[in-house]
Amino acid sequence: MTGWLTPEEWQALRLSLLVATTGTLASLPLGLGVAYLLARGRFWGRTLLDMAVHLPLVLPPVVTGYLLLLAFGRRGPVGSVLAEFGIVFAFRWTGAALACAVMGFPLLVRAIRLSIEAVDGKLEQAAATLGANPVQVFARVTLPLILPGILAGLVLCFAKAMGEFGATITFVSNIPGETQTLPSAIYTLTQVPGGEAGAMRLTLISIAVSMAALVLSELLARGVARRLAA
Repeated sequence: MTGWLTPEEWQALRLSLLVATTGTLASLPLGLGVAYLLARGRFWGRTLLDMAVHLPLVLPPVVTGYLLLLAFGRRGPVGSVLAEFGIVFAFRWTGAALACAVMGFPLLVRAIRLSIEAVDGKLEQAAATLGANPVQVFARVTLPLILPGILAGLVLCFAKAMGEFGATITFVSNIPGETQTLPSAIYTLTQVPGGEAGAMRLTLISIAVSMAALVLSELLARGVARRLAA
């Protein structure tokens, strides 16, 4: 593939994989906790939490990116504190990973939440009556049953992260070698004379990754259905 792609295109592909993988894996612990709260929790503010989780799906990505810049920029309330510890997101690849994580988070939470809601509560109650505490019930009963759902959520979050553009370019700009991912590289190539061939090559790669993710997600969803029906 290195002979098919130019060094700049190959760099954008590697950075996209790094950003998408980092953002997806970093989202998992919080996504699992939020999904469990929404599926099993009965508390004041549950609806607000649900709306906040899904907000990036309906907000224009540029708005999400701008809000991230306000919060995590060097002068933002969160970014200025983190900068004291040497953690900087704005205009860094880590910021691109953060933007991708925020945009993919609703898909991750939704997939895990649906799999938790599909678990038969009687199985968890049976484990509890045998003396298992809530943590043991979750680890030994709920988690194995929802594992395909977790994997499906991770795949969807990764696919969304690979295609993320609006929030990323607003938050961390389009810096080659630092924040230029596949979508921003495609955008750049379409703006320069003679860049059509490169844009097409990266577009084909993006389509292939997205289709593979959809197929894998569908297979995992079917795995959840079969496991819960058994």
